[in-house]
Amino acid sequence: MPGAFDPTHEVFNQPSPLIDYNLFGSNQALRCALRFNAPTLDCANLMALGGVLGSADMQMHARLANTHAPELHSHDRFGRRVDQVEFHPSYHVLMAAAAQAGLHGSAWAADGGLTHTERAAALMLFNELEPSVLCPIVMTYAVIPALRANPAIARDWLPGLTRRAYDPSFRLYSGKAGLTMGMGMTEKQGGSDVRANTTRAIPDAQDAWGQRFALVGHKWFFSAPMCDAFLVLAQTAAGLSCFFLPRILPDFAIGQGAESANAIRVQRLKDKLGNKANASSEVEFQGATAWLVGQEGRGVQQILEMGNVTRMDSATGTSGLMRQALAIALHHCAQRQAFGKPLIAQPLMRNVLADLALEAEAACALSLRVARCFDHPDDAHEQQMKRLLTPIAKYWICKRGSVFAQEAMECLGGNGYVEEGGRGIVARIYREMPLNSIWEGAGNIMALDLLRALRKGDMAAALARELAPAKGAHPALDALAAALPERVELMATENGARRLAQDVALALQAALMFQSAPGAVFAAFCDSRLAGNWGLSFGTLDVGVDFDAIVARAMPH
Repeated sequence: MPGAFDPTHEVFNQPSPLIDYNLFGSNQALRCALRFNAPTLDCANLMALGGVLGSADMQMHARLANTHAPELHSHDRFGRRVDQVEFHPSYHVLMAAAAQAGLHGSAWAADGGLTHTERAAALMLFNELEPSVLCPIVMTYAVIPALRANPAIARDWLPGLTRRAYDPSFRLYSGKAGLTMGMGMTEKQGGSDVRANTTRAIPDAQDAWGQRFALVGHKWFFSAPMCDAFLVLAQTAAGLSCFFLPRILPDFAIGQGAESANAIRVQRLKDKLGNKANASSEVEFQGATAWLVGQEGRGVQQILEMGNVTRMDSATGTSGLMRQALAIALHHCAQRQAFGKPLIAQPLMRNVLADLALEAEAACALSLRVARCFDHPDDAHEQQMKRLLTPIAKYWICKRGSVFAQEAMECLGGNGYVEEGGRGIVARIYREMPLNSIWEGAGNIMALDLLRALRKGDMAAALARELAPAKGAHPALDALAAALPERVELMATENGARRLAQDVALALQAALMFQSAPGAVFAAFCDSRLAGNWGLSFGTLDVGVDFDAIVARAMPH
């Protein structure tokens, strides 16, 4: 009977989606860190990018690119081998936006593109929107310096790699508007121990790009297999060496009657926990054509600098993911009512949100400090800091990422756990977080790399110089800073390396926040992280913390 029943499906007390806002304009922590690290930088491009990436349209493309995963087509319908991956159209929209922003190669452009610091800020913003499409973008950025070790290839490829254009077509590099590159290092039996690689490089001929080889072997992780070329490791008579491996061969390397597509056989795509929009694959090389990059037998040395770059981007990417998870949690809690008032007004929730805000700002500050090192290649102190800070930032920020995402998800309750709609972003972030911690060296590898860094020059003095501006600002920071130089000098075994990485990271984050953040933020960070007044989970800040100031600073607009 009409009117006999009250409505049973009235939706209320559900927050609106966080869309159509400026990711850069609403991120005070990022803007302050930029003013500290790059005081003369014109941020107009970042402001424009922040508006684009915060739009509902771009969030839709991020969702679709992850919902409709890449598909491998090993053969065409006639049975010919093609080894191509098909992506959803939204993937290409996102890739084009990243390339247009110059995130892949512009920082290395001869005509003056982005600074490395500006690029890091832009990469954080893009990670807030969608991190998984950035794999080929980050790898392209990382390989460019190494590629210069073969001047002939660099001459032909760098213009396309640094151009702000994306071209997904499967054809020769010289006919494309823009180029991307990937890497192939890991094999089944080796993992991080690349010296155990078994892929062989057999000398073939000499041509316009130098010494040519035929590769026979496999790669267990070969991300973004639709890139135009890759840097890979293989064994020669002289030892592990670095090679340039294009997908489509140039005319001078094609024998009579041979195919132009290189003999890279994509066996399958990885079914991963997260990172769904990106195609990660297993491949076999069946006489694939490749060219030597750098000195034969020095492949490990060739990839070390690439590792520095990708590890920096892992920390930077995690910082961006933290910011997005925090923004969604704040936005939700400001609107969701519980027990007669908004969640954000509940003392326990306010403590959690403020604690998350401190962690996100500290990650942002350390990530941009690492990026600044890359802008000063001729400064001895900056190069020491690059070597020291890169493994530390990669280790600590990425370790904090997963627990951060879990706590942010809990702020949304059950809404945070579902994969549907705008709130599914937090679930996607949670699945993405472990990747940055594992990729390019998990925690133990970073700790070992820190030990190697400590053997390079007087790192204790360099660290003391970096912490000096904050001397006297907080007793707990002073105590930690005073103890660190001796610990650095005496660190000779692996057992204490993780704890040292953690403590150096916290000290540096505190010193940076003293110079770039308000006093309430700095004091709360030191009281909790350094003075021991902090629990094992988020939300255990002392009652004397200025919660209102910290939460208001982090709130997205």
